[in-house]
Amino acid sequence: MASKPSLGKLFCAAALLCASAAAQADITVYTSQADWLAAVQAPGTDTYDDLSLAPYGETLTRNAGAYTYNVYSATGLWGAGGTGGDYWLSNNTAIAPIVFSGFGSGVTAFGGNFFTSDVLGQYTTGNLILTAIDGTALSYGLGGPATTDFLGFVSTSPLVAVTLATDGGAGYWPTANNVVLAVPEPATYGMLLAGLGFVGLVSRRRG
Repeated sequence: MASKPSLGKLFCAAALLCASAAAQADITVYTSQADWLAAVQAPGTDTYDDLSLAPYGETLTRNAGAYTYNVYSATGLWGAGGTGGDYWLSNNTAIAPIVFSGFGSGVTAFGGNFFTSDVLGQYTTGNLILTAIDGTALSYGLGGPATTDFLGFVSTSPLVAVTLATDGGAGYWPTANNVVLAVPEPATYGMLLAGLGFVGLVSRRRG
């Protein structure tokens, strides 16, 4: 007759499941800013309103609230927009992606308004592809987004980079505004710590 598993073995199995969940990064896509904000804590926003219609070189170091991050585009970054002092971030060559990376410690959430602009830096209709990278990669396409449309990613692991690119169509450039970074909700930390606690308990009992 098969024996019943002990409580210790059940805890061990739970710990292994938690550790496996932590190791296997999972990225969730949000098109509602309210839902995205409900899934994160301590968001910080970079509005780009300190920019102007001018070139800014290949790399910028920026701040979104308390979080520092880098923005890069191989052919140079540009300011865009400007209507009512609301400036945006774009680049010099339409086919070159904009890469957001170097996020502060623990940042697992990235969002903002992503759309396309024309050669004069003004809004125009175009298609975009955003890719979030956290050890795995998830791409999401936006067809003709407006300047107020929101897209956000939330990962179970720290984000390494997010790329913003057009689909290769002519006459429009990738453009970002109001980029928001955030960290996980406390409940996420609690689940991870619980898993690590079980692993520690099992290791101690075996020692």
